[in-house]
Amino acid sequence: MSDEDAKPKPSLFERLSTMLSGAPEDREDLLDMLRDAHERKLLDADALSIFEGALDVAEMTVSDVMVPRSQMDVIEIDDAPSDVIAEMVETRHSRYPVIGETRDEVIGVLLAKDLLAYVTNPDAFSLKNVLRPAVFVPETKRLNVLLREFRSQRNHMAIVIDEHGSVAGLVTIEDVLEQIVGEIIDEYDYDEEADNIIAESATKWRVKASTEVDAFNEKFGTEFGTDDADTVGGLLMHAFARVPHRGETIELSGFKFTVLRADGRRVWLATVERV
Repeated sequence: MSDEDAKPKPSLFERLSTMLSGAPEDREDLLDMLRDAHERKLLDADALSIFEGALDVAEMTVSDVMVPRSQMDVIEIDDAPSDVIAEMVETRHSRYPVIGETRDEVIGVLLAKDLLAYVTNPDAFSLKNVLRPAVFVPETKRLNVLLREFRSQRNHMAIVIDEHGSVAGLVTIEDVLEQIVGEIIDEYDYDEEADNIIAESATKWRVKASTEVDAFNEKFGTEFGTDDADTVGGLLMHAFARVPHRGETIELSGFKFTVLRADGRRVWLATVERV
């Protein structure tokens, strides 16, 4: 073995350090260098996407990624435990804001696992006693700052308030991380190719945005063209003329599309209902 072969290969960051020896002057200069590194095979596409996402997060605010107030799944403080469990089975989240008379009155946060106390001892269970404190953040807070706070406080959810102190929505640590690394597997995801379209009822389906338009047409008898988009996600982005936010809806060819999951770059999941 030659001395050259015996030398350890430089790590990704060592190669990047060499490449960036001429320090970039601004953000765009840095992005150009990273993209040049990708073209020269120093970075793969996933690594480049993560770097771009990390830089984007520093420029984004909570309002860019939050779940809007109208789309929040909430628990009311006076709900019976059986009703709370039914809501959790239906919506399948791990955390829920608990409200009083209105959505502006957020009392705390309920973790799904805390309902185990009701299962083991229903007579002694009190919803108020198992609530976690709610964290409130302004909708103008930078995402990189919020991520740092999530990590330091070991928190996963925050209630977003507007300039008047009213609840504007909620944001989770997953919403922030997905801006950097892309989609994170969650309660809506299915691995099987056959599960690209899942029936929720006789008139409502969950559809992966990666579903091909031709497959969608075959399933629903629609006639969407493929000149502008090959996938359902592309179809929605073309219809909105931008990347839509989670919770946004649009009607196309007799169907109502609601975005369930999206980040700053693409749509991941939507529900489809016959109008």
